[in-house]
Amino acid sequence: MRTRSISTATALAVLFSSAALSVVAAGTASAAAARVTTPGGIVADDVLKRVFVGDAAAGTVTAADYSGNAVDSASGVPGITDLAVSDDGATLYAALPATHEIVALDAATLDIRHRYTVATNTGPRHVAFSGGKVWFTYGDQWDGDLGSVDPSVEAGGGTDPVTLKQFPTEGTGTGIWGQGLLDTDASQPGILAVGETGVSTDSMAVLDVSGGTPKLVSWYERDYTLNSGIGDIDLVPGGKQVLVNGKDRDAYADGKFTAAGSYPTGQFADIAPNGVVAQADGHKVLTYRPGTVQPLHSYDLGTSYPAALRWAPDLSRVFALVGTGSDGGGYTLKALTGPTLNNPAFTVNAPSSAPRARKLTVTGRISASVALPAGVKLQVTRTDLESPNGKALPAVTVRSDGTYSFTDTPPAGGTVTYKVSYAGDAEHSAVTASDKVAVSRTATALSLNNNGKVYGYGADVKFTAHLGKTYKNRTVEIWADPFGADKPNKLVRSAKVNSSGNLTVTVDMTRDTAVTAVFKGDAQYAPKSVKVNAFAKVRVSTAVTKHYKKAAIGSHTYYWFHKNTSPIVTTTMTYYRGRAQRLELEVYYQGTWYPSEDSPQYFALGTNGKSAVTLGAPGQSGIKARVRSAYVNGASGDTVNTTTLSDWKYLYFTN
Repeated sequence: MRTRSISTATALAVLFSSAALSVVAAGTASAAAARVTTPGGIVADDVLKRVFVGDAAAGTVTAADYSGNAVDSASGVPGITDLAVSDDGATLYAALPATHEIVALDAATLDIRHRYTVATNTGPRHVAFSGGKVWFTYGDQWDGDLGSVDPSVEAGGGTDPVTLKQFPTEGTGTGIWGQGLLDTDASQPGILAVGETGVSTDSMAVLDVSGGTPKLVSWYERDYTLNSGIGDIDLVPGGKQVLVNGKDRDAYADGKFTAAGSYPTGQFADIAPNGVVAQADGHKVLTYRPGTVQPLHSYDLGTSYPAALRWAPDLSRVFALVGTGSDGGGYTLKALTGPTLNNPAFTVNAPSSAPRARKLTVTGRISASVALPAGVKLQVTRTDLESPNGKALPAVTVRSDGTYSFTDTPPAGGTVTYKVSYAGDAEHSAVTASDKVAVSRTATALSLNNNGKVYGYGADVKFTAHLGKTYKNRTVEIWADPFGADKPNKLVRSAKVNSSGNLTVTVDMTRDTAVTAVFKGDAQYAPKSVKVNAFAKVRVSTAVTKHYKKAAIGSHTYYWFHKNTSPIVTTTMTYYRGRAQRLELEVYYQGTWYPSEDSPQYFALGTNGKSAVTLGAPGQSGIKARVRSAYVNGASGDTVNTTTLSDWKYLYFTN
């Protein structure tokens, strides 16, 4: 079972008071992905098929299945910074620098087994399991060291299971600085890699811890010739090498390290038992076969980035803690499948547009850093209005240079999608790409009556849409959108047109209304819509009071008033918020009607739609006047109706 500490950049300790370890939600399966706020170690257990993730901020350990879903959680591990699992997969070990402990948990239940006190004020920080012992680093930036826990020693039996100051300094000068990174490898039992993390962070060592006392195998003194600082160190399986910062390979032999090659880029990594490297590089996770420079598999994380990586020991996937690192969003455990398979680069290029029922050509290329088999066949699917679930087209064979092409005659217009797929093989993952073509369609005729017509308030108006020739779709929608933001656009009717191509609806015209007919198109005819504007007057009336009689003068009926009586004119109008009525007053003189000096004027309507205005008394007899009310589109405070005038009311003043 392979274990390794995560980078110091992500192993952030949060100090909490010591608390007893407790298990919550034990054994309860959940479909929710495992999440942490501050990564505090990650390790995979192949025996239980579990991934354990520490959260330094929350003081928890979460167990997840191999799909990345949380299945169990333990609290009470304050400031956890690293995790390791025993070779038999039965015990999980956690480093707690906040309480200066190594805690052993039952990997199956997350119940506590032992607490091992570490007699230091600086650590333990990083932890690994090798040679039957739990190894940990501790110390400050000037004086780092190595300690161990022997689980076989009974606590309180006279022998302390915890041993400190075990880093062999002979031949190293002052030894390591800071709380060093640790790594082990199942193919090299008893071998431990150490990376320095103090002020000068470029020293590293390989130790043999298989015996009673750690022995120095190789040492690199801080001269910056091999690296410019260590944030991650990995033992390379099958050879005496370490990988530093996910990029540089250094061989160790004869007690020293020498450069042995590098990958193009990298920040930190984890290495599978067969030597395949999983590497973090910005917003990507890349895998490499040993010693190669072309990625085997590439995972694009978009705007997120990995904070920690761990291989599943069975090589089926790489586990990545992925987050944005902003706004306290935390990190989610993701299972990246197929990491040992080469994922080909794949393109599909279709013309951007094409006529319907005319042959077109689609081209593309498939390439891979691991050679594809000869004669690779690709599956092709066309999706269009006639085949919304996709129609399989004949398979296409890839040429020796990786290119391919095929022709097709699209029977349907609109957006046509060509999806091309490679099913994968023993060395390559499945891959799919697609491209879209805008295929032309024939235009059809669509008309709608009553454009520009004016109707009385509340009139029931019939609007008729006429649809011309189409292929299959004979359905038309008619929408009515009354003017004003307070009324939504509403579907009045959706139905097939009659045998004459007509569809009729009735609209209650209480406001100016935009009426739209919509044909959504079909496989051969393009969508079309047509809009008309029809206009509605308001309901308006004018009442006159305070008169003493009504009698005709000439061709008009007059309201008769005494010369010292003030007429009251009451307007009733369809109400709308903020609406005002315009009142006009005219006086008759020598055969002509003249507007009064202060006419017209606007008066606000009450919420009941009424406005009462006192005209005043003229004080002399023989005067003829007339008055009317109006709604004026725009000037009356809104634009939802058409300008409407009331009838004139005629006034006559006598002694």
